[in-house]
Amino acid sequence: MLEPIQGEGGVKIPSPDYLKSVRELCDAHGILLILDEVQTGMGRTGKLFAYEHFGIKPDIMSLAKGLGGGFPIGAMLATNAAAAAFRPGTHASTFGGNPLGCAAAIATLETLLEDGFILDQCRRMGEYFIEGLLQLKKEHPGVITDVRGMGLLIGMELTTECGSIVKACLERGVIINCTSGNVLRFTPPLIVQERDIDHVLDILDDLLGRLS
Repeated sequence: MLEPIQGEGGVKIPSPDYLKSVRELCDAHGILLILDEVQTGMGRTGKLFAYEHFGIKPDIMSLAKGLGGGFPIGAMLATNAAAAAFRPGTHASTFGGNPLGCAAAIATLETLLEDGFILDQCRRMGEYFIEGLLQLKKEHPGVITDVRGMGLLIGMELTTECGSIVKACLERGVIINCTSGNVLRFTPPLIVQERDIDHVLDILDDLLGRLS
């Protein structure tokens, strides 16, 4: 059981062959491969699910958050073979199958998949954002040690704890968060525009300049 990209761990992306090796190891020993795509799924990385970047398929996958487009919902998806272990009554959920939640999830999926525009937008804006953060890294090498990400799941690792930067950004109307102590994590809306990213980059440039 693992995240295809670690979110709370600091936006850590595995090497290209890592998940393939995990898949092969699970197959060799008859182990289910369970992926947590709560943060990485629903277009966040530029594909509908993050595992698609790595050429594998999980046996079970969990989804939530982005699945409902803002409405609370969670889901567990499984292959036919894995799902065969379940029978009616073996898995209960107090709010499972909520009609409004399911309708929201269907609408979200249809919007994401329609013409592929939003997924393409996510990839393009992710590249644009990462390019801007890498430029900040060049300008503030004593503060930024790494920039990494996939689509619009992006992390910028600092040489110091970043709680104060999160607070300062919030005071300027920008919501970001700090993971793993010293990594700023950016997960903007999938419809983010270049002007929005430029606004964030300008604020970060000012704040990082003070740290420098």
